[in-house]
Amino acid sequence: MIRLENLSLGYADRPLLKQVSATFAVGQLTALIGRNGSGKSTLLRTIAGLDDSTIAGGSIRIAGTPQTEIAPHELSKSIAFVTTERVRIANLRCRDVVALGRAPYTNWIGRMQEEDRRICDYALEAVGMAAFADRTMDRMSDGECQRVMIARALAQETPIMLLDEPTSFLDLPNRYELGRLLQRLAHEERKCILFSTHELDIARSLCDAIALVDNPHLHHLPIDEMQRSGHIERCFNLA
Repeated sequence: MIRLENLSLGYADRPLLKQVSATFAVGQLTALIGRNGSGKSTLLRTIAGLDDSTIAGGSIRIAGTPQTEIAPHELSKSIAFVTTERVRIANLRCRDVVALGRAPYTNWIGRMQEEDRRICDYALEAVGMAAFADRTMDRMSDGECQRVMIARALAQETPIMLLDEPTSFLDLPNRYELGRLLQRLAHEERKCILFSTHELDIARSLCDAIALVDNPHLHHLPIDEMQRSGHIERCFNLA
């Protein structure tokens, strides 16, 4: 679903990745890990098409098509991106936030149809937030808000979901609960989900694969192979 082909990524004074290749498949949950400042967020934003100025070479393919050949409106039907930002806007209801995910499909004035409302209700139900639909975002916990943002991404109905450190600001039980939610969405909803995290224990216990940014390399392996490779220990000086 996502294919990096000899991708080089970085800035003029700071290269991040050099000629890396990897494939992220449908139905798999992949954790993107690496040291602080290694470029995890940059890679996610680049895949999402939010910043192509960092590409120094190679290409990104989405379902076989070069990302640069996909119009932004069409790309928004393929990729949903959840940032680390916490939404705390007074009087903004959860259902209104989730409805933003329908923007690629609504008519030119953004009017919701019955099918759009049904999809939004389903998205809230899928993340366990149906009972909070009319609650405003400023009256919710960080974990609840993060679930609503994932519901917005689900309402976007994309085969790919990218999340930048979704477990940030959460306590340990909520981190695992969110991780299990992403695992279920990948396996049951057949999503290709790639999320950055510093939680090695969650990555090892809940994910199908790990992509390790070890500048300028990207090691992408199934969990068992990554465990045996020693890449994580060398990158984080755990050996």
